Amino acid sequence: MSYQFQKMPEEKVFKDPVHRYIHVRDQLIWDLIKTKEFQRLRRIKQLGTLYLSFHSAEHSRFNHSLGVYEIVRRMIDEVFYGRPAWNDEDRPLALCAALLHDLGHGPFSHCFEKIFGTDHEEYTQAIITGDTEVNAVLSRVHPNFPEEVAEVINKTHPNKLVISMISSQIDADRMDYLQRDAYYTGVSYGSFDMERILRLMRPTENEVMIKESGMHAVEDYLMSRYQMYWQVYFHPVSRGGEVLLNRCFKRVKVLYEAGYEFKSLPTYLLPFFTGNVSVKDYLRLDETVVFYYLQEWMEEDDTILSDLSSRFVNRDLFKYLPFDGSIITIGELTELFERAGIDPEYYFVSDSFSDLPYDYDRPGSNNNRKPIHLLTRSGRVKEISTQSVIISSITGVNRMDYKLYYPKELILNIKDLEVKGAIINLLNELN
Repeated sequence: MSYQFQKMPEEKVFKDPVHRYIHVRDQLIWDLIKTKEFQRLRRIKQLGTLYLSFHSAEHSRFNHSLGVYEIVRRMIDEVFYGRPAWNDEDRPLALCAALLHDLGHGPFSHCFEKIFGTDHEEYTQAIITGDTEVNAVLSRVHPNFPEEVAEVINKTHPNKLVISMISSQIDADRMDYLQRDAYYTGVSYGSFDMERILRLMRPTENEVMIKESGMHAVEDYLMSRYQMYWQVYFHPVSRGGEVLLNRCFKRVKVLYEAGYEFKSLPTYLLPFFTGNVSVKDYLRLDETVVFYYLQEWMEEDDTILSDLSSRFVNRDLFKYLPFDGSIITIGELTELFERAGIDPEYYFVSDSFSDLPYDYDRPGSNNNRKPIHLLTRSGRVKEISTQSVIISSITGVNRMDYKLYYPKELILNIKDLEVKGAIINLLNELN
């Protein structure tokens, strides 16, 4: 039997709080799990700084990646197998793409990306196609197989059905992280009837569809996603932690470019300062390394870096206030902070975020989202918002939120009473 379809003598299982068990019988998948690049995901938190808000949110990208693999395995083995639109020759491609879809995430993923201009999806593809253990395993299938897996993750592979299983508005990735993140944060928002959704999925040439009788389970799934974003992922305390970490990285980069002599040179970050980052450089960096540097930076002579690092490590976060996004208010407060001797570049941060719970590409829209399609008994295909009042009400609705972050104790210690009073009055107006 060829390598991509080779089974192990005995099935391996991972005990899992979301799926009960994650089953591995394919030698290809087991070999990928054992690679050092995949094992690195144990050292990357799934939710970044969210543990500062939800103390048990300590799970990793490793957990999540196994979960996505398991959902895709169940799609194939329990629902798709034997159906006309599914070709079981594509099974290895779908399973490998599911398992490896988050391989390129870095420490505190999105925060790190904003400062150093990295893209985890690009690095995922680079790791898969580069000189890595993962590439060596995938190449045993055939020489072009790593490129095929990377194309699925990049959404450029001609097999649109496999892409939709892993990356769409109702895919294995979202179905795992909603349930997994809800479990580890201790909330109930991420709960939905995945069993019914899986059972009513139908493979077609270009996408996974849902039988019309599963519409209400999809409504529940989309509303769970909406609640998770606004109650968990966008939690203002977690965002405050990300603001602090962002400013730490920014200060380090500024100091390095200015020729500052670090007491402990952040060697693993140097390629990111110069913009010459190899795959090997990228893979050396994980959250263990970043936490080490943060504790080293607490002892630096630069008071801003030392303070910001100490605040993050010891969870001494900035206070926050909602605001209306007014540029005038930001400008006034920035000027007052400068007059008070508090550097607004690091100690006064406006943060905005938004979410679009469901939408689809149509004339006049500015997105390339693929719709969720329902398959009727007669074989007709209908876009779900045309059939669901609930989903219709949230389709295309982009909700925004704005927060201001600042160190309250530094404001209270301002010696210029006029400036201090002006800052406090402006902040009170926002509160």
